[in-house]
Amino acid sequence: MRVRMAPSPTGPLHIGTARTSLYNLLAARHAGGTFVLRIEDTDVARSTPEFERDIIDGLHWLGITWDEGPQVAGGTDIGPHAPYRQSLRLELYAREAGRLLASGAAYRCWCTPEELEAVRRAQEAAREPPRYNRRCLSLTDADVAAFTAEGRRAAIRFKVPAERIGFDDIVRGEVEFDNALLGDFVIVRNDGVPLYHFVVVIDDEEMGITHVIRGEDHLSNTPKHIALIRALGYREPRFGHIPLILNQDRSKMSKRKSQTAIAAYREDGYLPEALVNFLAFLGWSPGTEEELFTLDELADRFEIGAVHRGGAIFDRDRLDHLNGVYIRALTDTQLALRLRPWVPAAVDDAGLLAIVPLVRERLVRLGDVVGLAGFLWEPDAVVSSWYSPDLLRPRNGGPEAAETALAGTIATLSAMAPAEFAADEIEHRIRTAAETAGVKAGDFFTPIRVAITGRTVSPPLFASLELLGRDRSLARLADARARLATSGAR
Repeated sequence: MRVRMAPSPTGPLHIGTARTSLYNLLAARHAGGTFVLRIEDTDVARSTPEFERDIIDGLHWLGITWDEGPQVAGGTDIGPHAPYRQSLRLELYAREAGRLLASGAAYRCWCTPEELEAVRRAQEAAREPPRYNRRCLSLTDADVAAFTAEGRRAAIRFKVPAERIGFDDIVRGEVEFDNALLGDFVIVRNDGVPLYHFVVVIDDEEMGITHVIRGEDHLSNTPKHIALIRALGYREPRFGHIPLILNQDRSKMSKRKSQTAIAAYREDGYLPEALVNFLAFLGWSPGTEEELFTLDELADRFEIGAVHRGGAIFDRDRLDHLNGVYIRALTDTQLALRLRPWVPAAVDDAGLLAIVPLVRERLVRLGDVVGLAGFLWEPDAVVSSWYSPDLLRPRNGGPEAAETALAGTIATLSAMAPAEFAADEIEHRIRTAAETAGVKAGDFFTPIRVAITGRTVSPPLFASLELLGRDRSLARLADARARLATSGAR
């Protein structure tokens, strides 16, 4: 088995391309075959090195690797069929276009965009299916000479045979199309640039691709490709079209309605192994209740023929759940290393390691550490700006209850020696202070939590106090008390 993924560097790596890449990788590994990465960059106007880098780096981040193709953006291609970038294979495409012209399977088309638009409007008015009317199929030498004298440049159209084309789709079963409805399509533009439908079949043949696994949105392209394959005398690969990824409302997932860029999930703090596990289940199931797999385990179980036909719903809650499970499976040291990109360098490695137990159970994404633990490294004035004095009031009490809690806690912490300032001892003394004041523990803790973390919901309060330290904790409590007094909330 030889499979390929052929992304166009006209945009960042998105969820659909990542899932299709994963399925190709898993199919190849399961069969002991070869996975090829090919860059389809003939769209010069939209292709950029930055998008190519994003695609290659994103796939590597996910752990999706290939046997042949560019290993890094702009780098040397590896494999017997190099180059693996279409922009470097133009001579091959020109040669094959010449073969089609010589055999009569293709012809030059001199029509202008205005002429083509006029034909389209006439067909619409007559309620005919829109397709090229073959005006240029039988031009005389005089016609060609006249067009050339006008300065026109010819495109090349493929003459589509009027036949029914059927194939056994690996995922969808028997599929049939009537190519008589297609019309002759352009394979080389009048500026000499070959188009996708043409070059993709040439590359698949030249690179020995045996199985074409791609999204369901390419299903309608397959009869065009098969017709070209037959005209060129190539062997036909097996085709498999995997289901679309859908939003919760079953609309097609797109960048206009959804977060689709893999880089955005990476920046949010999703773990690559969690995202891969999630993507694998978007259209496939191992048939068991198991939910956590390594890439090797997925490859061992994966069968491309077992992929579902129906659309796959992108369930963000499910992804969040998986990510949390993977996060909590990490050791403290492993999690600290993963969190480092979100934590400023001012927090040293020992300090970061101390934060991990505070946030581990609350993290959904690695990026959540900023909201959960940012109060530890942000300046006191910044944390103070996160809340209004009204939030200092406990649920079952007014400003007087908040003042009692803040004053009592200040007195309690002030009496503690630095060596005593540990979470367990802090908790014991503050609970005693609450009992002495006759205030329920939850109500007593609320103004303390808000003053220390700037939030009404936070990591464990007493561990937070310990990590913040005695002096900074006292400073924040005093500031909260002063803001309460001057806000009119009392």
